[in-house]
Amino acid sequence: MTRTTPVELTNMIMIEKPQTHEILVEDRQNPTWPGVTFPGGHIEAAETIVASAIREAYEETGLTISQPQLVGLKEWPLPDGQRYIVFLFKATQFQGDIKSGREGQIFWTTREALNDMLLPPTFKEMLPVFDDPQINELALGPRIAGERSLSWL
Repeated sequence: MTRTTPVELTNMIMIEKPQTHEILVEDRQNPTWPGVTFPGGHIEAAETIVASAIREAYEETGLTISQPQLVGLKEWPLPDGQRYIVFLFKATQFQGDIKSGREGQIFWTTREALNDMLLPPTFKEMLPVFDDPQINELALGPRIAGERSLSWL
């Protein structure tokens, strides 16, 4: 039995204005995972996990974030036996002006307004990981501790 598992590594970043608590979202035009979500993407082979979050935030929003805080993980098994892991970050320090990119339209909104928007599957379930310091993981799928479970510290 091997102790290694092939893994696809990604990140997602909630950028929040500390004064108003507005959050920056992206209306993704991707047919495989459409809807309003946070910016993020794949971790490149030669970069650190934190550097990937800073890069993805800039590429998708035009903002340069600093000191992003790792708040948790989202993970699920893939059909071929691999795992998909998303490192979830929150950033309240940033510079620049927002600009939409090829991924979709970028705009500030509130958590409450998300209720009236098209969201990708499991996006709303992930929000407690960003907002509750006692929750650090959303695990999805039958091979990982239940179909959908939030894990606490």
